[in-house]
Amino acid sequence: MTDDQKQSAPRRSLWSRRNLLIGGATASAGAVAGVGVELAGRGGTREGGSGGDGNEGNPQAVASGGAPLASSRVEFHGKRQAGVATPAPAYGNFIGLRLRDSIGRDDIKRLLRILSEDARALMSGKAPLNDQEPELAEISANLTVTFGFGERIFDVVNPQGKPTWLKPLPAFDKIDRLSDDWGPADLLLQLCCDDKVTLAHAQRMLLKDTRSFGSVHWVQDGFRNAAGSLKKGTTMRNLFGQIDGTINPTTEDSSMDEVVYGNMDGLKPWVDGGTSLVIRRIHMNLDTWDEVDGPGREDAVGRKISNGAPLTGSKETDPVDLSAKTPIGFPVIAEYAHIRRATAKAPHERILRRPYNYDVPVSHASGLAEAGSTTGGVSQTGLIFASYQTDPVKQFVPIQQRLADLDMLNTWTVPIGSAVFAIPPGCHEDGFIGDFLFEA
Repeated sequence: MTDDQKQSAPRRSLWSRRNLLIGGATASAGAVAGVGVELAGRGGTREGGSGGDGNEGNPQAVASGGAPLASSRVEFHGKRQAGVATPAPAYGNFIGLRLRDSIGRDDIKRLLRILSEDARALMSGKAPLNDQEPELAEISANLTVTFGFGERIFDVVNPQGKPTWLKPLPAFDKIDRLSDDWGPADLLLQLCCDDKVTLAHAQRMLLKDTRSFGSVHWVQDGFRNAAGSLKKGTTMRNLFGQIDGTINPTTEDSSMDEVVYGNMDGLKPWVDGGTSLVIRRIHMNLDTWDEVDGPGREDAVGRKISNGAPLTGSKETDPVDLSAKTPIGFPVIAEYAHIRRATAKAPHERILRRPYNYDVPVSHASGLAEAGSTTGGVSQTGLIFASYQTDPVKQFVPIQQRLADLDMLNTWTVPIGSAVFAIPPGCHEDGFIGDFLFEA
C-alpha cells in the first residue's frame, strides 16, 4: 500500500456501517424524494430512462419509444398533455416565466394560443410561422412541450378555478436552503426531446413568443442517458450512480390513472385530464460523496448500487422486507435508509418520478464551498426532481416530510429550489392549452 493509499483509507471508512449506526439518529435530517418512493411488497414496471429498444446492428439512434429519432413524434393534441406519461427522452428543459405586472386576461389568452400553435407545429416537425431557421424544426426526435400554470394565471384569468393545493410547499426547515432563483413562477414550459439541437431550437422559438408578455425567471437544463444507450425499460441512474425511479406508475395498468390523474380513493383531479407538478432542484455534493465507500452508500440508500435491488433482495423489483434483521439483530434496512423513509404509509402516497440530472461547469476546482452557491470552484451538480401527482399536499408532502425528518442521504443533498405548478389537460385541434379557463 502506498503512502497516499494509507492516508486515504481512513477517510473511505468514515461511513462504515458502524459509524452510520452510531450517527444515524443525529445525522442532518430530511432529504430529497429523488431516489425513490417505495411501496413495500409491490413490484412494478418502470417508466425508466431514455433507452432505445436494445436491438443490435441498427445504425440509427433510436428514441425511448423505439423509432428512429428523425421521424419519432409525439402527438400534441389529446385529453392529457404529452410529457407526463410519455417515456422520458434524453434531455429536459424546465423554463419558469414571470409575467409582466400589467398583464390582463386577454393577454394571457393570446399568449397561450400562440404558444399552443407553435408547440403543435414543433412537435410535428414543422416550423412555426415566425421561424427563421425552419430547417432546425424538421427533426422532431420525440419533442414534447408541456405547459404548467402558477398561481398568477388563475388569479388573472379564473380565480375560482385555482386548485387549493397550488401554493408553495410547506417549509422543510431541516434540509431546505431554497433560493428564489429557482422558486415559484407564473408559467412553466417543460420541453423534453431526444435531440439537443431540436430542443434548443424549440426553446428559442417559444421564448420569442413570450417576449412581450413577461421574462424568463429560470431555466433548468437536464439530461438522462442518450437515446439508444440503454435497453427499453431500464431505470435511469442519477449522478450518485444510484438507480433512480425503481417503482413508478405505468400506462400498462391503471396505476398511471390512479396516481397521476386521480382515479382512486381519496384523490380528486383539479380538472379532468389535469395533474400537478412539483419541481425540486436538489444539489448533490459529489465531492463528499466520493469519500463514502460502497457499503456505506448502500446502507444509506437501502439498495445495492450495482443493480438497484433492495438489501433484502437480489433484483431491482424485489419487494422490500423492512422487518428483516441481521444475525446480530440489527435491521438490514436501517431506520435512516432512504428506502425505508420513502416507503408509502398509505395507498395514495405514490408519485410519478420523471427526474433529470444537471451538471453545470465549474470555473475552477478549488474545493467545495456552500452547497448551492454559484461561486467558482463549487460542484454544481444535482437532480431536477420532477414529481407528478394528482394532489401534491396529499401525495408528495407526507413522503417529503419523512425524508426531511430522517434520511441519511441528507448528508450529501440539499434542496435549493422548489416550485409547484398545475398541469392543465390537453386540447382539441381547434383549441389551445388552458382554453377551458376562459369559458367561465
